[in-house]
Amino acid sequence: MKNLCWMLLGASLLTACSPAAKMEISGTLNGIESDTLLVNHRSVDGGEARLDTVPMLNGQFAFNVGDSVLKQVYIYAKPSGNGAVSMKALGLVLLPGRPVTVSGTLDDYRLSGDAFYEACNELNEQLRPCITKLDSLSKVCMQMEVDGIPADIIRRAYAPSREFLNRMQDLRCDFIRSHADQAVAVYALSRDLSVEKIGEMLDVVAEPVRTGVMAPLYRQVKDMYDEEMARRAAAERVKEGNAAPEFTLKDLKGNDFTLSSLRGKYVVLDFWGSWCGWCIKGVPDMKKAYAKHKAKVEFVGIDCRDTEEKWRKAVEEHDMPWLHVRNEGDPDVSVLYAVRGYPTKIVISPEGVILKVVVGEDPEFYTYLDGLLK
Repeated sequence: MKNLCWMLLGASLLTACSPAAKMEISGTLNGIESDTLLVNHRSVDGGEARLDTVPMLNGQFAFNVGDSVLKQVYIYAKPSGNGAVSMKALGLVLLPGRPVTVSGTLDDYRLSGDAFYEACNELNEQLRPCITKLDSLSKVCMQMEVDGIPADIIRRAYAPSREFLNRMQDLRCDFIRSHADQAVAVYALSRDLSVEKIGEMLDVVAEPVRTGVMAPLYRQVKDMYDEEMARRAAAERVKEGNAAPEFTLKDLKGNDFTLSSLRGKYVVLDFWGSWCGWCIKGVPDMKKAYAKHKAKVEFVGIDCRDTEEKWRKAVEEHDMPWLHVRNEGDPDVSVLYAVRGYPTKIVISPEGVILKVVVGEDPEFYTYLDGLLK
């Protein structure tokens, strides 16, 4: 498999390996029935996620993910047959040039090989009591669902989870404060903190750490925080009765399309993506609505989170005859319009005023459009 090396770790083979040949990730995992691991990894500073398979012998494994850059790695047990992949995963940040050794189980493991990985263990150990309680509570509630217990009773039974989740937030923040001058502070910052807590902790991390080996991950967290703040601010503006924000994007021919160029006409902005199952499922109804109302309204498909190739292929394959543009560059139009779910359809008046916002593939959109344009 491309860019994925593995070897079976006999003691003699380990002795023979030179430091230069050491695998980036190796170790022993217990409690796994499968003889194969699934490894999902991606570079922190961009690139598509990759999923590779890694064989194990007696729980031992070793592999490289390649590309000596900061990477996020998640390790799962490959299910047997056609079973579903377990949600239980071992997650770590792999530092470039610093191999890591893993031991334990998928939900109770230790990392070694560098002071950074040892510090990650410290954080994980602080969180483990809360995680254990959450896991136990989840199992109880899942069994209640299997037993046909009413949903409202299950919700009440799961209510204590909020206490454990809040405690974990506090533990992570305390950890960041006490390790602000270490790379592990950025690791903690990236692990399931609320937006509000991230905002509090961003400036706590020491400047040399922000710009050091963890800089790509720090930027990723900060960019996500900034985007969320911008989306929240946009949500206050993108409301029915307010002016639709102006934007310019490239169409399929590479020409600039500006929203205000359609002033004087009704407009439907359709935020979608080829990866969105509900978006694609709704294409037939969109085509019917377009055919019915195209004399009175302009449809504008705004593709999000796609490569240009996937965008063009989807438009062609699904034969969508309306205007299409790709959301690329600055500003992010999905943020400008506070889009949180896909598809999102926004109806705009000839005067440029937002008339209706519909999130999801909902019949309400088509009913509203029929009533507006009858």
